[in-house]
Amino acid sequence: MKPSRLMLAWLLVLLACGIVEGTFRALGFAVPANLMAINWGLLLALLTLALLDAVRVKRLPSPRLKRQLPGSLALGRWSEVQLTLVHDFSQPLNVKLFDHVPSGLSFENLPLTVQLQPGQHSLASYRLRPLKRGHFSFEHCEINLPSPMGLWSDRRLLDLPDATRVYPDFARLYEGQLLAVDNWLSQLGVRQKQRRGLGLEFHQLREFREGDSLRQIDWKATARQRTPIAREYQDERDQQIIFMLDCGRHMRSQDDELAHFDHALNACLLLSYVALRQGDAVGLSTFASESPRYLAPVKGLHQLNTLLNTVYDLSSSQRSADYQAAATQLLARQKRRALVVLVTNLRDEDDEEFLSAVNRLGKAHQVIVASLREDVLDSLRHAPVQTLPQALAYCGTVDYLSARAEHHERLTAHGVSVLDARPAELGPALVTQYLGWKRAGKL
Repeated sequence: MKPSRLMLAWLLVLLACGIVEGTFRALGFAVPANLMAINWGLLLALLTLALLDAVRVKRLPSPRLKRQLPGSLALGRWSEVQLTLVHDFSQPLNVKLFDHVPSGLSFENLPLTVQLQPGQHSLASYRLRPLKRGHFSFEHCEINLPSPMGLWSDRRLLDLPDATRVYPDFARLYEGQLLAVDNWLSQLGVRQKQRRGLGLEFHQLREFREGDSLRQIDWKATARQRTPIAREYQDERDQQIIFMLDCGRHMRSQDDELAHFDHALNACLLLSYVALRQGDAVGLSTFASESPRYLAPVKGLHQLNTLLNTVYDLSSSQRSADYQAAATQLLARQKRRALVVLVTNLRDEDDEEFLSAVNRLGKAHQVIVASLREDVLDSLRHAPVQTLPQALAYCGTVDYLSARAEHHERLTAHGVSVLDARPAELGPALVTQYLGWKRAGKL
């Protein structure tokens, strides 16, 4: 409990009066003798009222609180939390609320000022934005209750346990369910090439349309129906995609609020959603992490929820990536040919070991290496150079990017597909590559 502004103001007024009176007496001015008694009387009356007011506020029951918190939050997305207050007060009161938000969640509109009306429920809300993934527990909510005379503010810490999970950014996936798939992918920056030739799997027979190829005509069906009938094909389905996700120290770089590892998870999630809608199976294998995860490829959109629950609390580590061990482990688990998407941040020190591991994987699977590039490198390369430190930074950046490009070219020369992308652009780039290969019949 602490004194309110009203009580502090009265104490300052009485203190000022006492100082002025004492100053006049010290300077020899004639001051009525009863002024000192009046000042002390007012101070005694204020202290008596303050004591009575403190007793009354301590007897007031605490309002009952209920927090409505989403069971799952998307990383980097704003969500609303609602607080409901129920009370038994007979007079209107203005109270202040502060919810004790766990570390890793940013918030807006806290603390809150809520007016409590007799016989009514009161609602208040604030916004949350997760900056980390994982499991978060809410324990307490703080309320400052004013005393009946307004001389005190009683701080009450109410137990209000609650919990939520922060997942990779799944919000944009649900946005895609409300739009046509092609239109939604275009908004995300996915470039879809026109189909060349025909798909690989027979879909159905239909009437011949203008623009169809003569090779599509089914002559037996045409003879039976006595009208041109064409075969319709679709992209091959029932393929398998495995994400090999590097959880080591190379993925701990951070250019904005999200680390490269979080951008990689968002990209894997986006490609998983698109692939599952295409009828393919999606799985996951992590390496260089404190708690390795493996998820066998399964078809169906329900696999997306399984994937989310598998990786929501996954974090990067300080370990170095052992590509040979990761390749051996995946080859032992995945016997059927699949598209392996290896997500990492390639450095020149990984050259020989990485190339050997990818070549081993390439004998049994089709492999694409997604290499993240730091945003700061592009910023330094395009920044104006006017001073010696800027020149040194520019030269170091260009030298590093040249070595990185040489490393990628060496992999490409060995038949390895390399996708070099900035973290925020990785998801659309992977989907573009996947759809391009699928429509070209390379998967």
